[in-house]
Amino acid sequence: MTATVADFMTRDPISVKPQTPLTEAIRILADKHISGLPVVDEAGQLVGVLSETDLMWRESGVPTPPPYIQVLDSFIYLENPARYEQELHKALGETVAEVMTAQPLTIAADRPLPEAARLFNDRKVHRLFVLSGDHQVVGVITRGDIIRAMAQGA
Repeated sequence: MTATVADFMTRDPISVKPQTPLTEAIRILADKHISGLPVVDEAGQLVGVLSETDLMWRESGVPTPPPYIQVLDSFIYLENPARYEQELHKALGETVAEVMTAQPLTIAADRPLPEAARLFNDRKVHRLFVLSGDHQVVGVITRGDIIRAMAQGA
C-alpha cells in the first residue's frame, strides 16, 4: 500500500492572519523552531505563506534598484522595476500580508507521498500545506517528512 501525505504530515500547524504584526510572526517562528507559517484569512482559508526566505529581505537591508540606461529624458530599465518594488515592500513590511508569498503550493491529504516528493523536487519548495476539501489548512508536510518516510521504508 502506498503511503499518503496524511501518513507523514504534521497536523494542525500554527497559522497567522495577514494582519498579524511581523514581529509577532517572527517570534512564533523562532520560539517554535519552524521555518514557515501558513497565512489564513478570517474564514480559515489559506491565502499565503510566511517563510524564512520572505524574512531575509528584512535583515539583509534595502534591495538594490534595478540598473537602467538614461536616454535624453527617458529611463530604460535593464531589469523589471516591479521586482525591485516587491523586494522593497518586503524589506520594509510591518505586517505578515506585506511580506508573505501569496498562493503557496498545496496538496491534498489523500495524495500519494511520491507525488509530494515530485512537487518538492520540481517546484523547489521546502513545505507543502495540506488542504481539506473546503480549503482549510489541516497539515503541513516538509522535505524532512519525506526523508523520515524513506527511512521507515514507506
